[in-house]
Amino acid sequence: MLTSVPIGTKSLQEYEGIVDEEIIQKVRELGRDLKGARILNISSTAFGGGVAELLYTLIPLMKDVGLDADWQVIPGSEDFFTVTKLFHNALQGMELIATPEMIDTYLKQNLNNAELFGGEYDVIMVHDPQPAAMLSYLEKQGKKTGKWIWRCHIDLTAAQQSVWGFLEPYIEQYDAAVFTMEQYVKDGFKMDKIAIVPPTIDPLSSKNMDINKETIESILHRYHIDPNRPIATQVSRFDPWKDPLGVIDAYRIAKKEFPELQLLMIASMASDDPEGFHYYEKTSRHAAGDPDIFLLSNLEGVGNLEVNAFQRASQVIIQKSTREGFGLVVSEGLWKERPVIGGDVGGIPLQIINDENGYLVSNTEDCGNKLALLLRDPKRSAEMGKLGREHVRKNFLSPRQLADYMELFKFLHIG
Repeated sequence: MLTSVPIGTKSLQEYEGIVDEEIIQKVRELGRDLKGARILNISSTAFGGGVAELLYTLIPLMKDVGLDADWQVIPGSEDFFTVTKLFHNALQGMELIATPEMIDTYLKQNLNNAELFGGEYDVIMVHDPQPAAMLSYLEKQGKKTGKWIWRCHIDLTAAQQSVWGFLEPYIEQYDAAVFTMEQYVKDGFKMDKIAIVPPTIDPLSSKNMDINKETIESILHRYHIDPNRPIATQVSRFDPWKDPLGVIDAYRIAKKEFPELQLLMIASMASDDPEGFHYYEKTSRHAAGDPDIFLLSNLEGVGNLEVNAFQRASQVIIQKSTREGFGLVVSEGLWKERPVIGGDVGGIPLQIINDENGYLVSNTEDCGNKLALLLRDPKRSAEMGKLGREHVRKNFLSPRQLADYMELFKFLHIG
């Protein structure tokens, strides 16, 4: 059997007064329609990255409104996750030729995982490329039951054909696919049902809930960060697509005008991302021992509450991605009423309204200059932060995504 992920409990009622009432009512109605439906989510890891974070909120809420929901993760060797990380990078545009050895590693693990699959479900949602070929093996063995959805969290606009061309036939065997944005759907992709569902954040999670000043300052002191000096923060995996080296360079531009500026770079080192440790070392070398640059991760005890404190202590949040499926940390920063500087790529422009709740940038110099601009004008920064929170409240909180998913489940399960 695949490994089930233990999850806590959540109540939709707790979100009343935070999201609009019509979203709450829509979820309740769909819950009545889908009562007892058996829903399974399959992903590659239970921690690190946005997919796991989404599921820790959505699965308990599905259960709360009457669905029989579960979440399982696939096993995999280091070689397998190295290959899938290469595939992930290639799907976002990095040059890669998928070798026969890579393909063999990928398919053998998917066959093994298909053999571990068990249980009866009405709807199965498979997240990203790592488990995508499992369905093919189940169909060959006559073991497919229920409706299968492939959920793509990746920006496929510049996908390398050698990898997408290999994966596409496996994905086209699914009953439906979900993408973050319409432009991520590749030309010629054959699928009966495609849904566009931007992801969301949980305003009540330990990462996003309100916390008091004393808690924030206590956490900062624990990591030797000065709460009385300006702070800019990027929360991302150490990954070339998040451009941590460019973030450091942008910080250095702003630091010429604001020598007291501190830079926090916060990551979760995930089990399905062996490249992250290599890029952490590369980022550390680029920081060159600057005592005002803090590279922190779960390995130093940084969890969701610490991230919350770091973001709330910051004057500016940065998400300088060069490719980005969505970038949940943008909405996290906006929800905390902080202006966000983000790369003008992927799903970030859905969240940042340029010059209203933050700035969209395309290069390091612009990022550094916008950082200095926001530090120069605290009043304008505060106004942008308030607008950002309302934009997230209306568009990017968990119950809205829950409603979107449940509509798709209803379409596939009931018609």
